[in-house]
Amino acid sequence: MDSSSSSSAAGLGSVDPQLQHFIEVETQKQRFQQLVHQMTELCWEKCMEKPGPKLDSRAEACFVNCVERFIDTSQFILNRLEQTQKSKPVFSESLSD
Repeated sequence: MDSSSSSSAAGLGSVDPQLQHFIEVETQKQRFQQLVHQMTELCWEKCMEKPGPKLDSRAEACFVNCVERFIDTSQFILNRLEQTQKSKPVFSESLSD
């Protein structure tokens, strides 16, 4: 499911609440899968010099560090966006002034 189909469904005022909840859950799942894919690709490129039957300790440490930094960065960005949204007036409210 892509974001355009979820946004078009969310734009309908009379959408069944169960369907709307299902769409929201599926959208969250999709976002999570995209995040995991990005993290995997980034860390693989950064840490995997030459694939073999086992990870050496250097590559393993690199993967652990890479994943932790990716999660920290993602969380920081989400928190920052949340703070920014809370500090700005809602668009429709700013039009009524």
